[in-house]
Amino acid sequence: MTSTLTQPSADRAASARAGSVPRRRTRLLALPEVRWAVAATALFLLALPLQLAGAPVWTWGPLYALAYATGGWEPGWEGLKALKDRTLDVDLLMVVAALGAASIGQVMDGALLIVIFATSGALEALATARTADSVRGLLDLAPATATRIAPDGTEQAVAVEELTVGDTVLVRPGERVGADGRVLAGTSEVDQASITGEPLPAPKEPGDEVFAGTLNGTGALRVRVERDASDSVIARIVRMVEEASETKAPTQLFIEKVEQRYSLGMVAATLAVFGVPLAFGEAFSEALLRAMTFMIVASPCAVVLATMPPLLSAIANAGRHGVLVKSAVVMERLGQVDAVALDKTGTLTEGTPRVVDVRPLPASGLDEDELLTLAAAAEHPSEHPLARAVVDAGRERRLELPSAHDFTSAPGVGVKAVVKGRTVEVGAPARLLADSDPDGTVGELAEELEESGRTAVLVVVDGTPAGVLGIADRLRPDAAGTVASLTRLTGTTPVLLTGDNPRAAARLAAEAGIEDVRAGLLPQDKTVAVKELEGAGRKVMVVGDGVNDAPALAAAHIGVAMGRAGSDLALETADAVIVRDELATVPATVALSRRARKLVVQNLVIAGVFIAGLVTWDLLGTLPLPLGVAGHEGSTVLVGLNGLRLLRNAAWQRAAADGTG
Repeated sequence: MTSTLTQPSADRAASARAGSVPRRRTRLLALPEVRWAVAATALFLLALPLQLAGAPVWTWGPLYALAYATGGWEPGWEGLKALKDRTLDVDLLMVVAALGAASIGQVMDGALLIVIFATSGALEALATARTADSVRGLLDLAPATATRIAPDGTEQAVAVEELTVGDTVLVRPGERVGADGRVLAGTSEVDQASITGEPLPAPKEPGDEVFAGTLNGTGALRVRVERDASDSVIARIVRMVEEASETKAPTQLFIEKVEQRYSLGMVAATLAVFGVPLAFGEAFSEALLRAMTFMIVASPCAVVLATMPPLLSAIANAGRHGVLVKSAVVMERLGQVDAVALDKTGTLTEGTPRVVDVRPLPASGLDEDELLTLAAAAEHPSEHPLARAVVDAGRERRLELPSAHDFTSAPGVGVKAVVKGRTVEVGAPARLLADSDPDGTVGELAEELEESGRTAVLVVVDGTPAGVLGIADRLRPDAAGTVASLTRLTGTTPVLLTGDNPRAAARLAAEAGIEDVRAGLLPQDKTVAVKELEGAGRKVMVVGDGVNDAPALAAAHIGVAMGRAGSDLALETADAVIVRDELATVPATVALSRRARKLVVQNLVIAGVFIAGLVTWDLLGTLPLPLGVAGHEGSTVLVGLNGLRLLRNAAWQRAAADGTG
């Protein structure tokens, strides 16, 4: 596995400490397809008002010609190369149709066709480039070098690719782990959110497993390498994202087959419309005019617009309400979803640990506020997420926190400080209790909290247990309502997929109304769960936020990422992004997609009726070219306006109502 993360600068080191993935995005105009599409569109928009205003042909004619050239040369060239392989695609057919329209004076129609297809090609190229960017960015999670400890105890900086199974590496405080392995010596806390999605750093001691790319805390670890760099969890995530993206290819192959047949049919029909009358003695000019008219009225402009305006309008409307849907294909697929898999941390929950229980012991003589004041004051100098949760709880209660002195922190144990002349320790009950709980009261209280899905934190004052705090990730306010709405829309209750522990997962699932809970999952396990659902014939939507969710997002029929806390890879891999992390917008967007698909069907019927009627008229009678163009453009305008109905705010409100039943 290769990586470009060498952290030579302070900026990159800071980025690593923050646990972020450096963004390496392809610039929009760096793609030639985008540049050609922008040029063709700009030229078309310059020429159109001049033509409509009655300006001389020499003012707008060259602009249209340049629009044809900039937007049509690439699909035309690709189509010509395809001819060498004895295939004919619809892009070449559209270029021919555009040129045919221009040859009989319908220059604007041809230019519009060119612009539509150039824009479609640009969007496809951009999506491909951004996916490649996101996968490359994931590789930056793993460091480029690691500190290997030789048998004689000397330390040596080596590339992670040189590490072999059995090597021992040193992971200093604040460094990223260089390889998958097992702790030989040392204790620390490792932020594994990039792999498991757990919101809290996991304590590590000898015998525990660690993963490449995870961020070490305040302790030093000696780790025995157990997997090659190419087989690490994070390398497998990259491979799974790439493989899952490729599994969507059969749909693309089906579309290409339809395009091929349509293209061949159109060419054969146009030649027949030209050749048959000519063979029976019709004048060359009349036969050519009939054939060009056929090319115009049979061109798929109305069919293209029958599909795109409803979907693009739905995309725009969803965007105004905080949902970024990346393409029309995604918007259409959202309406097909009949099963949902939800991540827990950062998706169903807020992703931030909070104090939810304050339990002072009767013998301590402290009330809740006094216990929390001492704990928050002692934790104030610490940067641990649990410490921040305790301090935030004190601030929420508007408690005045005294200053702490003689602060010390022990990885995996807790903190110790002097507050108001009293020695206060805050940390893991198993580490702090020792022999100070002869009757087991404190242990039972801690176990009770942990059984309910909380993380228990013991507060010891002057060597005597004073109370226990329960810390947990909090369910989003709209989580239960979203689960109920998705259940109504899909007919099945969502599944919970999480890397968190079973007890915490079960508690959150019960609050949200979810029965099927699958906890303790690594990224590959989530992907397997999604594939199991899809193997049963379900079209699965996965909603997640972390790097660990990316393979499942890519493998699903539709992947949806939470925008605020979502990792770069999750945001790029997902088909849609909930920008403001409002879960209630998920069922609303699904309902909006279903309304858009209904309009697509309506528009296809309208477009089909017009095309069939005009083609029949042209074949059986004499369809005047102006009337043919008017009918063609009229159907195009009609289906376009019908699709734009979904731009209205009322459409979103109706979709939200559909989503909530």
